[in-house]
Amino acid sequence: MISQFFVLSQRGDNIVFRDYRGEVAKGSAEIFFRKVKFWKEDGQEGAPPVFNVDGVSYFHVKVVGLLFVATTRVNVSPSLVLELLQRIARVIKDYLGVLSEDSLRKNFVLVYELLDEVIDFGYMQTTSTEVLKSYIFNEPIVVDAARLQPLGPAAIFMQGTKRMPGTAITKSVVANEPGGRKREEIFVDIIEKISVIFSSSGYILTSEIDGTIQMKSYLTGNPEIRLALNEDLSIGRGGESANDYRSSYGSGAVILDDCNFHESVRLDGFDMDRTLALVPPDGEFPVMNYRMTQEFKPPFHINCLIEEAGHLKAEVILKVRAEFPSNITANTVVLEMPLPKYTTRASFELEPGVTGQRTDFKGANKKLEWDLEKFVGGVEHTLRAKLTFSQELHANIIKEAGPVSMTFTIPMYNVSRLQVKYLQIAKKSSSYNPYRWVRYVTQANSYVARI
Repeated sequence: MISQFFVLSQRGDNIVFRDYRGEVAKGSAEIFFRKVKFWKEDGQEGAPPVFNVDGVSYFHVKVVGLLFVATTRVNVSPSLVLELLQRIARVIKDYLGVLSEDSLRKNFVLVYELLDEVIDFGYMQTTSTEVLKSYIFNEPIVVDAARLQPLGPAAIFMQGTKRMPGTAITKSVVANEPGGRKREEIFVDIIEKISVIFSSSGYILTSEIDGTIQMKSYLTGNPEIRLALNEDLSIGRGGESANDYRSSYGSGAVILDDCNFHESVRLDGFDMDRTLALVPPDGEFPVMNYRMTQEFKPPFHINCLIEEAGHLKAEVILKVRAEFPSNITANTVVLEMPLPKYTTRASFELEPGVTGQRTDFKGANKKLEWDLEKFVGGVEHTLRAKLTFSQELHANIIKEAGPVSMTFTIPMYNVSRLQVKYLQIAKKSSSYNPYRWVRYVTQANSYVARI
């Protein structure tokens, strides 16, 4: 049960506010934003997703630069409320097509109509885009996505090429194309978030993939869809799957530790030929979530060296190599490295002739930051940083610095080798041939190298 729901911009402007129960003071949005801002100014990473101020619990998630917040005075499950906030953001995006401050302001009547159907007197009713269609009567006002700043991971598909169309990212589930016609198409995205920890000598200590197969359908009449995955896919490492795991290990088979499926998925033929049958609901939804700890080749290899370079000085040499093919390019690559707390200055030296790279020394929290706009596969980049300290070193400098953390997004690439072999749609007629788009993306969840 929640008392209030509101959406804030990055500046703290209140875009949407709904008070369901009148139990929390009206100034809660300002209290929340001051608290979140205080956490950032204090040199910490940011506010936790759940915190309490004067008996009021605040829950928040950040989606494409917007803060979705719920408040309550009662004891509720934090995971339930955080999941609800994520689903509200997804439902609003389904109806507006574009989730941004501009689209929320232009469609505030539709947004409030959605909120009143999703939550009643603080209690959740439904977050199904398909069910809500029966109760929502306002049409969305279309916002031009071309002038929006790409904030979310899905923005990598907003490039307008034939291979990676971005229409599913910016299209409402209730709006038609110009002329009243509806474009028949379906999008399937395989999104993988990887977690890797490297030892100081470069060996992999832990590695894990959290993946999801997302689907967004714009097919009229809800035809049945058959989605085929790798035939050599194995699930589980114990029980009946143990033999499969031992026999297929090292042979290129895809071995998932566990997985779960959307309620609309039928698994009649899954054990036989690894196909999923479903009638997709409206909106965006996860067909399958999976986890994998089988050994895989990390997309980047990080090598870091730090050593003293004279009185009150030290030098950092940071090398990063892309281990994926040269026809693949990673976007928005960022490396961060905590430095000794008595570091006062850092000067940087990049490779001669490189473009699209930026370096910075964050004096408040003593961090080195290295941004690379694009990172082509098979290429290695090097950064040298000369550090100046305010006092003599009293301990091992390696213990005072690091580890190196990395974030990135790699379009059209996945490390698990899980693939959609084909996407079959039940035909209404011989001329029915909707567009099918299958896209892959790999992101860093926690990518860390010790030094």
